[in-house]
Amino acid sequence: MLDDATHDLLAQVAALYYEDELTQDAIAAELGLSRVKVYRLLKQARSEQVIQFTINWPVQRASELETRLCQRFGLREALVLRPDSSGHTHTLARVAQLGARFLEQNLRDGMTLTVCLGRSTYEVIHAVRPGFQGHVNVVQAVGSISQATPELDSASLTRELAAKLGGVAHYLAAPMMADSVAAAAVLRSQRDIQRALQLARTASMALVGVGNLDPATSEFARAGYLAAQELADIRAAGGVGDMAGQIFSADGQAYDGEFNSRVIGLRLDDLRAMPAVMSIAIGASKTQAILGALHTGVIDVFCTDGDTAAAVLAAATQVF
Repeated sequence: MLDDATHDLLAQVAALYYEDELTQDAIAAELGLSRVKVYRLLKQARSEQVIQFTINWPVQRASELETRLCQRFGLREALVLRPDSSGHTHTLARVAQLGARFLEQNLRDGMTLTVCLGRSTYEVIHAVRPGFQGHVNVVQAVGSISQATPELDSASLTRELAAKLGGVAHYLAAPMMADSVAAAAVLRSQRDIQRALQLARTASMALVGVGNLDPATSEFARAGYLAAQELADIRAAGGVGDMAGQIFSADGQAYDGEFNSRVIGLRLDDLRAMPAVMSIAIGASKTQAILGALHTGVIDVFCTDGDTAAAVLAAATQVF
């Protein structure tokens, strides 16, 4: 966390550069700093998110694919980015913008939103415009991963989104994964954790990503919760992906090993009972994970790109 003096200096330098449009040399002269120091402060302001940029891409949707996804999986709404000549450049950011606009249009004053960790949810939150008018509270849906990239952890996402939505952040003060099923039960019995989980269960909407079980990209592997062989064993037993840390099979059933019971956070049944769950996921490597996620019956609003949508629909024609 930044101390007040550092935060103030970063904001001052950023305002002079981006709002007053002074050069770095002019800022250095005004503040009695070197030009190199000003450059480093601007870079730090971006890394600390004192400066936040939102690029409004010209986004066009693929209505035919949206209709097919809704019909095939019983979705309330599908948001599919139409492929264009720019190919895959910044695809996730553009899909995330679709999700962010959906949130801005559907969230209302006094609502509660619960959020999970991950790159996709980070991108949606980053795309929410700072001028959003409303007071939406945000609850952490799963515990924190200590070894995760800091800005992608659920606690960080909860804090950033609550700040953008003008609401209060409610944290789940627990690790994402306990050492055993018994240890997880003890953690869930703690009063503060019970309160946070109950508040998350009563949210009006959830924002979740879809993870696959690739050792190279899985948050479970990066955090040291599962070794490559353990992930291979879960895949061999039918696991294809996860939402909110809950592993599921290709036909949408919860994985019956002990792993899911060690996760401190919302379960698939909790998400399924919510009024609205929005998920965002893209990429050919996630086709089977996305297909399984859609078969869970958890997702109401699905956000993706045209290539991914087509691949998932093609995979859905296979018989399990």
